[in-house]
Amino acid sequence: MTRVETISAAGPPRFRHGAAPAGRLLQAPVLPTLLRLSVPNAVSLCAVTAISIAETGYVGRLGTDALAAIALVLPVFMLLQMMAIGAMGGGITAAVARALGAGDTARATALVRHAVVIAGCAGLTFTLVIIGFGRPIFHWLGGDGAVLDAALAYARVAFAAAGAIWLTNALASVLRGTGDMIVPSATFVGIALLQITVGGALGLGLGPLPRLGMAGVACGVLVAYTTAAIGLALYLASGRARLRFDWRLAPLDPRLFGEILRVGAPACLAACQAIGALLVLAHLAAQLSTDALAGYGIGARLELLMMPLTFAFGVSATPMVGAAIGAGDVARARRAAWTAGLLGFGATGLLGLIVAAVPSLWVALFSDDAAVVVAANTYLHLAGPAFAGFGLAHCLYYASQGSGRIVPMVLAQSFRLLVVVAGTMWITRAGLSLSRLVLLAAAGLLAYGLGAIVAMSTSRWDARP
Repeated sequence: MTRVETISAAGPPRFRHGAAPAGRLLQAPVLPTLLRLSVPNAVSLCAVTAISIAETGYVGRLGTDALAAIALVLPVFMLLQMMAIGAMGGGITAAVARALGAGDTARATALVRHAVVIAGCAGLTFTLVIIGFGRPIFHWLGGDGAVLDAALAYARVAFAAAGAIWLTNALASVLRGTGDMIVPSATFVGIALLQITVGGALGLGLGPLPRLGMAGVACGVLVAYTTAAIGLALYLASGRARLRFDWRLAPLDPRLFGEILRVGAPACLAACQAIGALLVLAHLAAQLSTDALAGYGIGARLELLMMPLTFAFGVSATPMVGAAIGAGDVARARRAAWTAGLLGFGATGLLGLIVAAVPSLWVALFSDDAAVVVAANTYLHLAGPAFAGFGLAHCLYYASQGSGRIVPMVLAQSFRLLVVVAGTMWITRAGLSLSRLVLLAAAGLLAYGLGAIVAMSTSRWDARP
């Protein structure tokens, strides 16, 4: 009989000495613990929602070209955030949680320094790519003339903050791995307040401030995340957190990089596939018209808000699954994952049905241009009900990071991309229309949900020492 089978037959193990730092993650009832951890994340969800609504609102006051520009930049900026928060961030959270579940606080502490190195390298890469290749990237997506200029004005400032965004999320992920959801959530509330205030004031030129347009809106991103990164670093260095950020130079251990990257690297591939699907759809929308692209951007931005919503449940499951795997309780780990998936399914499904029935609740926040409203309404009417598939899949994806077995969920995202690419080939031959474009987007979301169910049902998790 294997070690996994022995554990399953014997029931939940007696956790060895030293596992106390993760005690509540390991022993408290699954659903109440998951909901308790999700509450602070739900607060940060409200903050992220406020950023999205406020930013799109005052960008809309800059004109349709500005809205279309944001639709171009959004997929690339989403890629940065998905990698920093849910991909590599999930790898960091999972590695820390597994170390604490195994009772190895020293390894968990050492992981903090390695997470900072990974974040710094990744942030610098994003900044250099946009500085060097931003124009051809956004031009390929369909940007031209005033729309392309506005996209570049926003992106060059926003992506200057890439290092700060990565560092903020790396340090927040460390804290989540310890079971602390409050400090990261409070940090993102602060980010929202700063980003909305600074971005709106400089973008629209409120009071005596200059009207900097799209560059001013992006200044909110730069100021907010730089402040947050400094604040979290000081907090971890102060010793008030469960783990401490040691500023002193010390040798780096390739094995600890591997602990993070064996989850974070495949998860980054999943993020690339998700953004690849959105880029293909945005490219198709740009071929229709600027109004269609702007309307599609308003509708697709709701998918961006689905991510924080599923994040609230999914990232709460990551440390629970990781701690359980580290302690040898595979049954508890899988129970936590499915519970998070069902919560995500219910929350996103309900929201999707509401906006499908009454799209004006969302669209009216951003534009009153008739053509833009028609495009956005079409997106929400047809794609809204499919958000439930996305919610289920994304929560299972986050939970699987805690197990260290993320490849099956990457393949689920591959299935979504395959459906979108195949559908694009069909639409190109049959004739491009807005309704066909949106139905293809919905089919991709449903394919992701189906793929995640199959991946979770067939993948094998095992206990790790």
